[in-house]
Amino acid sequence: MTALSVNINKVATLRNARGGNVPDLLKVARDLQRYGAQGITIHPRPDQRHIRYDDARKLPEVVTTEYNIEGNPIPEFMELVLSIKPTQVTLVPDSIDALTSNAGWDTVKNKDHLKPIIKQFKGAGIRTSIFVNPDVQMVEGAKEVGTDRIELYTESYANGYLNNPEQAIAPFVKAAEKAIELDLGINAGHDLSLENINYFSKHIPSLLEVSIGHALICESLYLGFENVIPMYLQRIKF
Repeated sequence: MTALSVNINKVATLRNARGGNVPDLLKVARDLQRYGAQGITIHPRPDQRHIRYDDARKLPEVVTTEYNIEGNPIPEFMELVLSIKPTQVTLVPDSIDALTSNAGWDTVKNKDHLKPIIKQFKGAGIRTSIFVNPDVQMVEGAKEVGTDRIELYTESYANGYLNNPEQAIAPFVKAAEKAIELDLGINAGHDLSLENINYFSKHIPSLLEVSIGHALICESLYLGFENVIPMYLQRIKF
């Protein structure tokens, strides 16, 4: 069964926009698991514009499912992850000023860079996953660097889904089949949504986990309006 890990970066963005502690990130993480989420994902960045390193250190107090920390393995990130020892670390090759993740690793060119990093995380008992494009060669390279899992970068699928879902999913199926052949676990994430997740999960064999943040938070916000507006109206009636 595919597990749902909820990325709570956008909750932190909302909190930081106003200052203070509303919404309470720890309470949100606790409640998301109570509602059925099978994991919590964060992606702290060096400028700490949403998730802060301090948040990352506090979340183990409330995460009772799977704790997944994503990021570029710069020294500060590695120190953070090794001190926390989450369930999983997902390595993403984003630049310091990236708005969001926008590419997978070139696992062939970065083999010598990734190998010792993955070895260090695995030595600390942390499951490793690396972000890759749906490219068979990149999946083969992922096996070479020693990772436990890959996370398929699904932006191209999401962009092509409405026009031609079969064409959009095809490279992901091939990449997944190669991962299975190489005994690599398969995760997926980026721009997956209520609109496109069912088709994706039905067609990707042995999909272990999806990490969803932006779409899920936006959908939850909108779907919640219908409930919250009447609640306000009820409270101002006299």
